[in-house]
Amino acid sequence: MKATPLSNCERRFLLRAIQEKKRLDGRQCYDYRNIRVSFGADRGCCIVELGRTRVLAQVSCELVPPKPSRPTEGVLFFNLELSPMAAPGLEPGRQSELLVLLNRLLERCLRDSKCIDTESLCVVAGEKVWQIRLDMHLLNHDGNITDAASIAGIVALCHFRRPDVSVQGEEVTVYTPEERDPVPLSIHHMPICVSFAFFHQGTYLLVDPTEREERVMDGLLVIAMNKHHEICTIQSSGVVMLLPDQILRCSKITAVKVAEITELIQKALENDQKARKEGGKFGFAESIPNQRITAFKMDSAAVDTNDVEEQAGEIIAKADPPSEVPVLHTPGTAQIGEGTESSWGDLEESEKEEAAEEEEGESEAAAFECEKVETEDTSTLRENKSDEPIVLSDSEEEEVVILEPQELPRKTRTQTSSKQENPSKKAFNKRRRKKRTSR
Repeated sequence: MKATPLSNCERRFLLRAIQEKKRLDGRQCYDYRNIRVSFGADRGCCIVELGRTRVLAQVSCELVPPKPSRPTEGVLFFNLELSPMAAPGLEPGRQSELLVLLNRLLERCLRDSKCIDTESLCVVAGEKVWQIRLDMHLLNHDGNITDAASIAGIVALCHFRRPDVSVQGEEVTVYTPEERDPVPLSIHHMPICVSFAFFHQGTYLLVDPTEREERVMDGLLVIAMNKHHEICTIQSSGVVMLLPDQILRCSKITAVKVAEITELIQKALENDQKARKEGGKFGFAESIPNQRITAFKMDSAAVDTNDVEEQAGEIIAKADPPSEVPVLHTPGTAQIGEGTESSWGDLEESEKEEAAEEEEGESEAAAFECEKVETEDTSTLRENKSDEPIVLSDSEEEEVVILEPQELPRKTRTQTSSKQENPSKKAFNKRRRKKRTSR
């Protein structure tokens, strides 16, 4: 992980705050951040939020051949993925040192602690067993990935249900959830990791460090324990030499925190199971907090409608009558202010009549011009027929007639027609003006 290094000023500020037993988020030295567990619509899917650190866990299963060394035991597979979506410093598609350490620690916490009964996953000895695969994805990184991933992993395993199976001879039948109820995994205990950060060569101790506190810490101690005070695994990293008294002190704190987290997980599982049995709403969409959208939401209050008519009558009686009552002259119209009747209707009718007259006049003028042009064309054609030469070909197959109109008469015709059009238009416009003035 290649995170942006802190400046000297930021490092001094954080270390001085730790010396004064103060934290940036307002917690005490031994306080844990708020834990929130939400389940998806499918079994074995959950999201665990440890402050702003979020981890998604998904459990799946399939029938596979067992390992030759353990023919009667199922197979457990754990995988944690870190992506740049969680933090810019995380590199995709590369097994970083941090990722390798986290995967090894989770395998020791969940597999080597024997929290899951692997023999109950055997279907046919030496032939078919269940392979349980736990995939975890870091959605947001704000410190202490180990604790968030361990909580998400054990919660997803407790929430998961595998299909029921029956064996008849050599035939193995896998039933759907509609045919038979799925079977939960056999889990003996819940190992949970608790992380401790040491500063100033082990002088100061913080529980559940954030991402900024992890950058300036000298060492890290992780203890995995169940509610029976059994230590499942322990790991120390960094440049701090821890004393036995410090480790015992951390184990006592771990026992208290694990008991609280285990109780929280059991309550979350019970609430989800109750919601599924009663047919209520469940899933990620229902678990999203609505604090921002409905921050000003008010509870609905009952309204008494028994005395509505009496109250309305009293209000009308107390109200002052209007100064002027509008007079309705015709249906659909009303007089407003001191004006007279609306004259919009008359104006619209006059405008419509004028538009109709203009359209009629234009159509008459167009027809008159067309007639003039047709008569002039026919007259010119008759005059030019006698002067046009006719050329006949000598071939018997076809007769070709070539008409050669004279150019001079055509020019004179166009000139005369253009001269005649102008007076006709003027006369027509005069007639229209006379009609309007007479009206």
